[in-house]
Order: sequence, then C-alpha cells, then structure tokens
Amino acid sequence: TLMEYILQGRPVSLAILDFGLFRVHSNGRVIGICGYLIRTDRDELVLVDGGFPRKYTQDHASASTEDRLYEFGEVLSCGPQNTVAAQLQTCGCAPEDITLLIQTHTHIDHVGALNDAHQAPMLIAAAERALPKPLYWGGVQPLEWPDRNYIHLDEDAEIGPSFRVMLVPGHAPGQLAMLIGLPRTGAVLLTSDAISRPAEIDEKFAGSMDEAAALASANRLMAAAAAHDAFIIYGHDPAQWDGLRKAPDLYE
Repeated sequence: TLMEYILQGRPVSLAILDFGLFRVHSNGRVIGICGYLIRTDRDELVLVDGGFPRKYTQDHASASTEDRLYEFGEVLSCGPQNTVAAQLQTCGCAPEDITLLIQTHTHIDHVGALNDAHQAPMLIAAAERALPKPLYWGGVQPLEWPDRNYIHLDEDAEIGPSFRVMLVPGHAPGQLAMLIGLPRTGAVLLTSDAISRPAEIDEKFAGSMDEAAALASANRLMAAAAAHDAFIIYGHDPAQWDGLRKAPDLYE
C-alpha cells in the first residue's frame, strides 16, 4: 500500500521536457517525445519519464538499427540536447536533484531515466514492475530492472496535495496518468500514452495491447478531465505538440 503522501508540497509548475521527434512509418505521423518536470511549493522535483535510452542521444541511427526500431518508425531528432540531464539543466536542476521519478510505462521512448536519479524512488505500476523486463520495443528487451527503490502502485493514489496518479492500463499493463492542480493554469491532465491523441478514442484504440481496457481507461480519464475542467496534455499528439510550452517555459 502507498503511504498517505509521498510528496509534501503542492504542484506550482510544470515543465514539458523535449526528448526528440519520431515519425511512425504506418501513417507518417510525426510525434514529439516528451517527459515532464513538476515542482512543488516545498521545492520537491518530480520527473515523469525520460525519453529514449541515452544511446539514442549519441547516435540514434545506430541505436535504431541495434534495436530494430526502424521497423516501426524513424527517429528524426534525438541529440545531446535531448538527454534527461540536458533537459533538466534548462530548468536549473540535475538528475541528482530529483525527489521522485514516475515511470508511466516502460516502452522505449519513455525509459531514458530508468537508470538516472538513483537517489529518488521510482513510482511505477505494480503490473508493469512485475514484468520480467521493461517492455522496450517489440521482442527486443535489452534492459534489466535497475537496482533502486521502487514504489509500486496498484490503484489510483493521491501522492501529494493536488497530485493524483491514475492507473489506466490498456496501452501497457501498468500505464499511468497524472492529474495535478496548478495555481494559475488550474487542473492539468497528463494522459501519457493512455491517450496519445484524441482520435485514438474514436478509433477505439485499435492495435493497442488491450483495446477494451484502453478504451475504458480513456473514458475514465476524459470523465476526470471534465469533472475538473482540466487542460489535457496528450502523450503524442502532433496537432498539440508545437503549441505546447517547452522547458524552460513553464505552466504555473
């Protein structure tokens, strides 16, 4: 069971971290690869996801060949500026400053911080952590679970004031989403890949790991967004990506 509050402070800012661009072969869709940095009024720092593994920021063409990611799509940009450390630096902090790491799920474009910020516990769904290895991509699973402090989530939880983490499986066994409250922006729903783009709902999540579960999770998220009049930031929405503020700009 989760402790009543992991975080003591309320969210006061949200930075969108830019971990690069990717083009999906099947539909030509160009998607942003993002993570988030959430700061509380107690100066706690929550890192959500970490983009591609570090080797992609060094040579994404070779890394794609090694992992056979070219079968799915093409990494268009992912360089030194797209590492976890570089993106955090734009916000005036470093991996060793992170208070909590939230791993929304373990696909290849989200696991870049798996071996970073070891001083911080990792909040992850119990169903995801129970997998023999992180999902990564297709049948390629080169990563092991790192030796670090894990906090396992098996239901929705308030991890701090105005900070709710929701268990929304379908895209992945342990997919997580977050609903936070900011002083000026108000409620913000970070869907991660539970809803990568609004059209997925109309498409009934065709091709997802579990289409029925994904649709049920999405409906629950949209109901929560409506109930809180939340600004929704989708996981990989090409129509939204360019218009979002990126670090060091903040939502407050």
